Formats: sequence, C-alpha cells, structure tokens
Amino acid sequence: MKTITLGQNSSAVTPLCIGTWAWGDKLFWNYGNNYGADQLQAAFTAALEVGITFFDTAEIYGFGLSEEFLGQFLKKTDRQVQIATKYGPFPWRFLGQSVADALTDSLKRLQLERVALYQVHWPFTFFMSQETLMNALADEVKRGRIEAVGVSNYSAQQMREAHQILAARGVPLAVNQVRYSLLTRQIETNGILKTARELGVTILAYSPLAQGLLTGKYTADSANNLKDGRRIDSRFSQEGLQKIEPVISLLRQLGEKHGRTPAQVALNWLIAQGNVIPIAGAKTAEQVRQNAGALGWKLDDDQIRQLEEVSRSYR
Repeated sequence: MKTITLGQNSSAVTPLCIGTWAWGDKLFWNYGNNYGADQLQAAFTAALEVGITFFDTAEIYGFGLSEEFLGQFLKKTDRQVQIATKYGPFPWRFLGQSVADALTDSLKRLQLERVALYQVHWPFTFFMSQETLMNALADEVKRGRIEAVGVSNYSAQQMREAHQILAARGVPLAVNQVRYSLLTRQIETNGILKTARELGVTILAYSPLAQGLLTGKYTADSANNLKDGRRIDSRFSQEGLQKIEPVISLLRQLGEKHGRTPAQVALNWLIAQGNVIPIAGAKTAEQVRQNAGALGWKLDDDQIRQLEEVSRSYR
C-alpha cells in the first residue's frame, strides 16, 4: 500500500487512518451497549489485515480507555503501527511540564516509548502561551518521545504561528487535524487548506463521513430512530437529511459505476484532494473493511468535479 509522509520529513503512514474516538466512549458513542472490547480488538486486527496501520486517538477519548485499548492490542502484534494521540490544553495546564506529564501518561496507557504524532487537541491554551506549548513539544521531539508535532482545529493564522515557533527549534509542523468532508468544506475558503499547502502541513480530516451522513444509511424516515449523540444534531433531522439528498444521490451513482459504497466514494474524494488523510472512525471489523474499500482505486477528474459542484454550498 502506498504511504503518505506526515508534513515534511516525518513518519510515512497509510493514506487512511482509523479513528478511535468511540473506543471506550460512553458519552457520545454508547460504548458497552452494542459493542465492547472484543469488537474493538476485531476492528484493530481487521485494519492490519487490510494494510491500514495508522490509528488516531486522544487522552480524552473514553477518558484514557481508547489509548489503553490500543496499548493492549499493540502488544498482540509484531506489525509496525503508527499511533497519533493528542494533548488537551486544559486551563489547569499552564506550565511546559504539563505537556511532558500528559505525554508520559499517554505513553504509559499505549505501552509505547514514543508515538508517531503528538497533536494539540484544540488551540485554546488559556494560561499557557503558544510559545511555551510549542517549545515543550519541540523538547519532546528532541527527547525522542514523539516523531512529529501536530495541531488540531487550528485556524490558518494559529497554524502559521505554531509553524514559526517550531521552525525556530528546527522542528516542522507536520499536521493540522480539522473537520473536512463533502459536507464540511470550509477549510477550502477560510485559508486553512491554502496555508497548509504553503507550509507543507498535512491535513488529517476528521469526521470525513460527517458522523455517518455520507454513508447514505440515514434517511428522513429514520430521523427519529437515532440512539446516540446524533439525535441532537440538526443535520440528522428530517429537514437536514432532505437537504443533503443531492449529495447522497450522486455518491450512490458514482458508487455504482465503481462498485463502491457512497461512503467509500466520499473517502476517495478526500484522498483525491492531495496531502489529505481521512480519519475514518470504526467500532467493528466490518466498518474497518468498509472504510478500506476507499483505497486502491481513483475517481476520475470529471467525477471529482461533479462532487465538488454538488457540495459547493458546504464550503
């Protein structure tokens, strides 16, 4: 499988990443009700079987459980796996030492000595300046506990500032993890995508299927049957689902031409943007295999154009 380099001179990873927000999360995903540890182990194993070895997690996912699961599963394989996790800049973390301490805890849960990518989960640093934060991350690169530094949810200007501080230490900013899908294309117009390309920063696209909207399995008739956090998302209301029908219809049409599902077409469109890695969440082996169906083929230029046109209002 072809790989993509994170940013400049960083780890080479698979072009699709498995997201593990749902691994242990009970607040949004109802972990423990219709899926548990056995299903997550099977999902991890299925990912390796199809050649996907890049996983994204965070200390806050499942309040540490997501990292713990990954740590347990990693011990059962000899495959080389790249792990990306995240640091939460909470208000009580105002010293650079907080970064080192949080990383230590994450590495302990992951049962690793280093991670491929360590990201700042959001840009609100409260009492810690960006300079203190980025220098603390650069220190960890020098220590060898992280291979690459990333940010998440940073604006174009915030990304540029982080890049500048890190560059002074000889450390490149590798990624910015942001929401990006056919239904959330704002990074194309607010400067984030343009700045990332200018700086050589890779985009990690979270919610690439818009919480499942782009799978095509949600219809206006099913709007009242949701049982997780999506039930309070207006996009999953009858009106919201009716609004996206033109996008779903085109995804189905293109999917039929390629023998792919709407979700696989939507993920392939993101990969086609170049230097963009979708983070596709998965709770089961079947979901992993479905996500993997986005790889190994390409939409043609005209099909990419059609998708861009039908989703233009979401820029």
